[in-house]
Amino acid sequence: MVSPETLAKAVKLFPQKRAIVCGGKHWTYQEFCSRVYQLSRCLKRIGIKKDDKVAILHPNCHTFLEAYYAIPQIGAISVPINTRLSAGEIAYILEDSESKLLIADPMFKNQLEPVRKKIRGIKKILWTGDDRDRSSSSESPPYALLHGNRSIGLNYEEALRQEDSGPLPAPPMESEDIAQIYYTSGTTGRPKGVMLSHKNVMTHALGTIAEVHLTDSDVWVHVAPLFHLADAWATWAVTWVGGTHVLVREFDARAVLETIQREKVTLTNLIPTMLNLMVNHPDAGKFDYGSLRVLLSGGAPIAPEVVRKIVETFKCDYIQTYGMTETSPYLTLSILKEHLKQLPREDQLRFKSKTGREFIGVDLKVVNEQGNEIKGDEKEVGEIIVKGDIVTKGYWKLPEETKKSLKGGWLYTGDMAVIDEEGYVTIVDRKKDMILTGGENVYSTEVENILYTYPAILECAVVGVPDQKWGEAVKAIVVLKPGQKATEQEIIQFCKEKIAHYKAPKSVDFIEALPRTGSGKIHKKNLRDKYWEGFEKKVH
Repeated sequence: MVSPETLAKAVKLFPQKRAIVCGGKHWTYQEFCSRVYQLSRCLKRIGIKKDDKVAILHPNCHTFLEAYYAIPQIGAISVPINTRLSAGEIAYILEDSESKLLIADPMFKNQLEPVRKKIRGIKKILWTGDDRDRSSSSESPPYALLHGNRSIGLNYEEALRQEDSGPLPAPPMESEDIAQIYYTSGTTGRPKGVMLSHKNVMTHALGTIAEVHLTDSDVWVHVAPLFHLADAWATWAVTWVGGTHVLVREFDARAVLETIQREKVTLTNLIPTMLNLMVNHPDAGKFDYGSLRVLLSGGAPIAPEVVRKIVETFKCDYIQTYGMTETSPYLTLSILKEHLKQLPREDQLRFKSKTGREFIGVDLKVVNEQGNEIKGDEKEVGEIIVKGDIVTKGYWKLPEETKKSLKGGWLYTGDMAVIDEEGYVTIVDRKKDMILTGGENVYSTEVENILYTYPAILECAVVGVPDQKWGEAVKAIVVLKPGQKATEQEIIQFCKEKIAHYKAPKSVDFIEALPRTGSGKIHKKNLRDKYWEGFEKKVH
């Protein structure tokens, strides 16, 4: 099985069904497939061959979905790029991945221009966007990016119009061939390219279809960025069953709420920070969410209090998800077993707020430092390790890094968790986020979950900061809701009433907005590094 087969199935069974809704435009599966074939032919004409890399630098758009299908149609490999990266980081990924072509939105031209000398491997750049009012020349400014005197810019729509919309002969492809290379956010050192095979992608798509019961009646809204697997996996799963894709270019809480009502969205997967901003939006109660059957949350831990608000606001089912780029991504889902659905509402919410039980087709264990499975008592903490057909074969051009993460067929995730007697795991922290204060382990997520129950707090992050007495001290960084007030001492005392005193923050910083990663997650490393950098300067 290879990923283009999912579109072939949709066109065969649902040719005239609405497939894509993007802005004011929409396409049937037949129309969408024709555009994919045109793009495939364009890539081939440019000189892209099997196993060549094609990078994508673009906000959510129908062109992103077209690229995700057109690139493997000719046996090439997609390299989606985080749109929030700096020019230097983008150049590094283009060079490291050996990408030969870039599909980009013109909004990134200013980012690419300063590093043009570092992207010599790029043969052409396909600039997307509306080409009305442009010169007839496909290489007219601002769509030209120069290498010396050589223009490498082409207009996407004009290039497609020059191509036939008929299918191409399928290149010889195996399920173990690389389909995509996703670069991790690079929390330590340079970003690493995670290689996902067609087998990884297709196995995961089938698993989500089975687990979430996807059908052709579903309408999925792409809100989380398509360069990130929190959302990108739905490209293949939703298409395979003939569902409808709705695209939101950039996250805006009110716009997403409005889109759910207007397009009768049935489900999606959102980053916890997005859901938190949506349920706390002043207009959240003004829209009709009757079409929603389930909301999924993934990409980061979520506070139980936020889960409660999600269920109350949207009045639909909720599933917590957990996964990694290295695993395509899902590893667990908080889907309730049948007998758990008989529990009182509060107990059901408690299970829904857990990280979840293992995803279909995944073998998951939580092990201690000796490699033995921990007790299912929700007290003992261990590391999550996994194996299965959705797990990456490794990191691009990094065999030593691959060996560090993949041992004996198991991927060591670096996520610390407890497990209950039902087999549901709950992540307590990343190894690197755990705080060691006065010889005691404090898990940042536990403290954050308490902070989210404080009425005045909109968002928060907890990190360990240097402390001469305790080694590390617990610090809370909070964003207050508009019009709300709170003092440092009030928040610290609130936490001391809920958890052990050594776990409570010793200090609280108030800021207007928390830093984000490209996928929209709270960027804890950025916060933690600021405090440690200041400390290290004092020491030295």
